[in-house]
Amino acid sequence: MPRPFGFSYDRRPDGTVTITHQGRPAGTLRGARAEKFLAEAASGDAQLVMARWTGAYKHGNERTARDHPRNRR
Repeated sequence: MPRPFGFSYDRRPDGTVTITHQGRPAGTLRGARAEKFLAEAASGDAQLVMARWTGAYKHGNERTARDHPRNRR
């Protein structure tokens, strides 16, 4: 069964927000943090917002990978 691409989130009736990445849980937000996340996701690029909130955003190795000999042109 193919997994969904990218991030998605599910808002539960109790106010909890569960963020998943490719169908697997990546984070759970409750209370004020959940409300702040929902407001931010609605106003911007939701994929970028979810990546930032789960910590899966720019691990710091992008420059190193770009400068590696096999990636140079």
